[in-house]
Amino acid sequence: MMNLIVWLVVGGIIGWLASIVMKTDGQQGILLNVVVGVVGAAIAGWLLSPIMGVPTINQNAFSIGAMLMSLIGAIVLLAIVNTLRRGKPR
Repeated sequence: MMNLIVWLVVGGIIGWLASIVMKTDGQQGILLNVVVGVVGAAIAGWLLSPIMGVPTINQNAFSIGAMLMSLIGAIVLLAIVNTLRRGKPR
C-alpha cells in the first residue's frame, strides 16, 4: 500500500515537472499531473528503457535515472497530446 502511495506522489511530481517544461501547467490539475507522470513513465518503459537500459518508476525503481527516464516519457506524452490538440508541439 505504501509503495502505491509513493508511486502516485512521484508520478504526480514528474507529471507536474513535465507540464512546466511543456508550458501546460496552467491547464492541468493534480489528477492530470499524476496521470501524465504515470502514463509517461509507461511510455518511457515501453520505448526508452530497452534502449537505454534504465528502468522507470513503473518498474518499482526510484532512482534518479528512473525518475529522469519517466520525466522524458511524460514530456513525450505531453508533446504528443499538444500535437494532436493544436497541430504543433509547444
